[in-house]
Amino acid sequence: MNFIHYIKMRAKKNKKRIILPETMDIRVIQAADKIIKEDLADLILIGNEQDIIDISKGYDIAEAQIIDPLTSELTEGLIQEFVALRKHKGMTYEDAKKLVLEDYMYFACMLVKMGYADGIVSGACHSSANTLRPALQIIKTAPNFPLVSSFFLMVVPDCKYGENGVFLFADCGLEQNPDSDKLAAIAGCSAESFQFLLEKEAKVAMLSHSTKGSANHDDVSKVVQAVKIAKKNYPQCKIDGELQLDAAIVPEIARMKAPESLVAGCANVLIFPDLDAGNIGYKLVQRLAKAEAYGPITQGIASPINDLSRGCSSDDIVGVVAITAVQAQKTN
Repeated sequence: MNFIHYIKMRAKKNKKRIILPETMDIRVIQAADKIIKEDLADLILIGNEQDIIDISKGYDIAEAQIIDPLTSELTEGLIQEFVALRKHKGMTYEDAKKLVLEDYMYFACMLVKMGYADGIVSGACHSSANTLRPALQIIKTAPNFPLVSSFFLMVVPDCKYGENGVFLFADCGLEQNPDSDKLAAIAGCSAESFQFLLEKEAKVAMLSHSTKGSANHDDVSKVVQAVKIAKKNYPQCKIDGELQLDAAIVPEIARMKAPESLVAGCANVLIFPDLDAGNIGYKLVQRLAKAEAYGPITQGIASPINDLSRGCSSDDIVGVVAITAVQAQKTN
């Protein structure tokens, strides 16, 4: 079964309430129309009702709930709770009111925090920082997660590698230059995410320009140390490295470069050494291999708050909403 069809099937079985705060973007409205037609989630749209009605002409979003922060009966309670949450950081009522009324992401995060919704998808027309900063301030890190990181689910057409062409790439959107401890944590969290979303065994390759000591550099040493930490901290997971990309996914190359590895040649989770490599890597595969790229999906936040690439299509938004709904089945 096609990956995204499988995720949509799971989303439909236990529908969740997902917020789309960027109602000023036509792609979000187009996605909302599709999500409602496919019955993937119960949608909450944030914004002025008349503005949303005007931009959505020609699309059917009648089943979505529209909440306007300026007129909602929920707003005052959300402001008061926001002050209580951030009072220790110097948050005043006036500051909280301004953020909740003027930045829909803060309003959306407070709705999730107070149990009115299960997850958020944003980022079509805002930066990752604008999407994730409110989430980290309000929703915060999930228990037992050492850090918040992100990944892309890549679906490569006509590909025999990975999990029938499906890969998880991390971290491609958040951690700029993780040290060995963070890299190990990203590997372990990514293995868990892959296994939950695909219900398949994760085979995690920690990537480098070196395979098993073929090069000597501080960048290689960072990955070598991360592999040791990951194997110690996540003994239940198949994690190996350092591996070059071809050794990680191509069986013939793996037999030459890393014949004793249980991951080499069959990896479906690829951990990049830094954000530069990860971000460049996913965009290369998306554009040159015509892969579907869903993300950045976050892992480690207490409720699923997911980002979008600003180059996303409406179908990309639909896919990320479906993934977010499935994540919410685990966290709520």
